[in-house]
Amino acid sequence: MFLSVFDVFKIGVGPSSSHTMGPMSAANRFLALILSNEWPRPSSGAQVVAITVSLHGSLAHTGIGHGTGRAVILGLMGEAPDSVNPDKMDGIIDTVERTGRITPEGHPGYQFQPKTDLIFDKKQPLPGHANGMIFSAFDRDGRLLVKRIYYSVGGGFVVTDTELEQMRAKKNAAGGTRVPYPFATARQMLEMAERSGLSIAQMKRANEESQRSPEELDQGLDRIWEAMRSCIERGLKVEGIMPGGLNVKRRARRIHDKLEEEWRSNRVNPLLANDWLSVYAMAVNEENAAGGRVVTAPTNGAAGVIPATIRYYEHFHEDWDQNGIRDYLLTAAAIGGIIKHNASISGAEVGCQGEVGSAAAMAAAGLAAVMGGTPEQIENAAEIALEHHLGMTCDPVAGLVQVPCIERNALGAVKAVTAASLAVKGDGQHFVPLDACIETMRQTGNDMSEKYKETSTGGLAVNVVEC
Repeated sequence: MFLSVFDVFKIGVGPSSSHTMGPMSAANRFLALILSNEWPRPSSGAQVVAITVSLHGSLAHTGIGHGTGRAVILGLMGEAPDSVNPDKMDGIIDTVERTGRITPEGHPGYQFQPKTDLIFDKKQPLPGHANGMIFSAFDRDGRLLVKRIYYSVGGGFVVTDTELEQMRAKKNAAGGTRVPYPFATARQMLEMAERSGLSIAQMKRANEESQRSPEELDQGLDRIWEAMRSCIERGLKVEGIMPGGLNVKRRARRIHDKLEEEWRSNRVNPLLANDWLSVYAMAVNEENAAGGRVVTAPTNGAAGVIPATIRYYEHFHEDWDQNGIRDYLLTAAAIGGIIKHNASISGAEVGCQGEVGSAAAMAAAGLAAVMGGTPEQIENAAEIALEHHLGMTCDPVAGLVQVPCIERNALGAVKAVTAASLAVKGDGQHFVPLDACIETMRQTGNDMSEKYKETSTGGLAVNVVEC
């Protein structure tokens, strides 16, 4: 089982990896399909002149608040999550709404009226996953030429219905990408670490370097951290009201200014580390809520936990260095891959335990690694962090990634640091294995009511009065 660090950490835009980045990527794939020979073309030579899209399940219920419709339009205009300019998105959307056409580069242009051709279908969920989409292309006589079903399965990953079936069939089968240390569970990871004498980061590095050069790997890891760090810095500088209609104020800059004042005055603050952790996480998730550039870690909704704990490592650990940050990211990605393989990182599938819970487990593991933890202590750190997020629902108010998502990231970062500290002070022996905790999360997610899984039909989403 191999999931690259660059699959776990993807640079994109907010507010949601599954509801924004995923649909944008699905639209990119559909455009590529239209130009390909992978669908049967009618003998009459009919050409695609119009496209429609329907959103289902969680995408339909919370798509407006998550910017899903906007993401589809941008994707159909050829924009990709990792390269779209956030400052130009509004202009692109306005052009499509005004002209009723999408004009991606390399295509002749197609009819697409967002008001009628982009459907939020709340009545008909698709069977494969809670985040389903149907893209359809028609000729000038209205005949359907090609249709594809895509699922956004969390963290920006997109698959067709056929690919999803194949993934599930191959999940426990042998094969796939060959790497030196193909651990699919935490137990296998620990066994391989013991036999090899390598750390988790070293094993993950060996796996990555079987696919790319050491220089490419380090450059990519540095690029990920630079994107995360830049997101923190932007979030600490901006004030105002976040979009969406809830009138939620940005707080990170104001809290940051107070912390800087305390820092300069040398006033005693027993909660200093927690305060800095929280403000770093909030800065990232306020940027995400505003549609800024973020890194899936492992999702956009949980994007603040890992950057906050890395910045904490820089801030409070005098022995930090760039190699430490690389080891942190490699270790975190190893844990994230195990979670995704055996459970889910999708809030629409298992609730927020799969997003902030997974992020906290990954962050705890990464931090334990750079604190000198053994593989057993690192696995313990991940388990502690995940265990204390079990059962957490995904219930965003008004379908926006704001309340309670922003503060949940702050608390997730605090839990991650606490988990790492507890684990490193122990001997690695503990009662609940990480694999058992991951399986518990999967089962809990399966048992959880759909109204608590990113549909905004339960929890805080219905009990908080919108002002």
